[in-house]
Amino acid sequence: MKNYKKIIRYAWHAYDHTRTIDRITDISAKVSTNHVYKVELTDGNVVIAKLTIFGNFESFAEDHTIINVLANNLPVRYGNFLSRALMKGQNLFFHRYIDDKQDAWVIFYRPIHIVENPPKKLKLKQVRQFGREMARFHKDCTLVSNTLPQSGRDMTTDVNALLVSAREDYPKHYPLIAKHCQLFLENTFRINVHGFKKIPIFVDWNIGNFSIDGDGMMTSRWDYDWFRMSTRVADFYFLSRVVSKVGDKTVFTYEADRLMEPRFIEFLKAYHKVFPLSRQEVLFIKEAYRFFLLNYVLRLGRYFFRPKFAKKLAREVLNEHLITLDEKIDTERLLAALRL
Repeated sequence: MKNYKKIIRYAWHAYDHTRTIDRITDISAKVSTNHVYKVELTDGNVVIAKLTIFGNFESFAEDHTIINVLANNLPVRYGNFLSRALMKGQNLFFHRYIDDKQDAWVIFYRPIHIVENPPKKLKLKQVRQFGREMARFHKDCTLVSNTLPQSGRDMTTDVNALLVSAREDYPKHYPLIAKHCQLFLENTFRINVHGFKKIPIFVDWNIGNFSIDGDGMMTSRWDYDWFRMSTRVADFYFLSRVVSKVGDKTVFTYEADRLMEPRFIEFLKAYHKVFPLSRQEVLFIKEAYRFFLLNYVLRLGRYFFRPKFAKKLAREVLNEHLITLDEKIDTERLLAALRL
């Protein structure tokens, strides 16, 4: 059964059977396996429904519970930055639908106000402003991180899971994958990433996931598919893509080059002035990128991306990006730019 709109109706009836749905419109991104719907009610109100079959229900519920607490606990300037999920009584409302063919779960959000998407290519002045904005956001996330629910996931667990699954999923490329998993584990231990502060991060920063106002201030952030509690460094690869001279493209790949662009270095310098990075965190930028390729593209890509995209992205990672990663990313150059 793939009548997702019917599942949305079941979920809404479980949430509040006294209010009825007038119309459901699919507003999903076309590269993801997740489904997002605009739900118009007969009383004139609108909610957003997200239906997911990716991952597992427990992690989904854990992530959205943390996000909701974060939305309430961030300083007042972020009062409307994150979309809040609907609650029933004292708890977030989740609806889980299970039949003999699928396991799907639904959450409802209040619509979020979108001021303006960033331009497809930022001007250098905007790159620096964005660096300051992200530094302030990460700093405020750090301030409230001790008030958030605990998360059970970490990078080491994810990489070890790939070492197991890759034997069957990528037998031809298993030696390459095993090599980079081992490099990640060794370098993580050497850098001591476990000593880094864990904060809420969203990983997938692209211009379709957040909005800004006329002054370049971030005003809203949506799409929480890759949310996790981790080091702030795990956000930097996608941030490098936002500020890249390449700009936003419909056809994309996950190359390393953007981390070495002068524009990303300008972003880092602006960020560093507001919320300084340690030497160890800068060294971990390479490993966070390696982790992204291993975990989000190879281990989970076939569940998250639609089949055509998943195969293309995995092929590029295995035939190019992992092979050239260590020669392309020069963390000493980043350290020198920040005078660390």
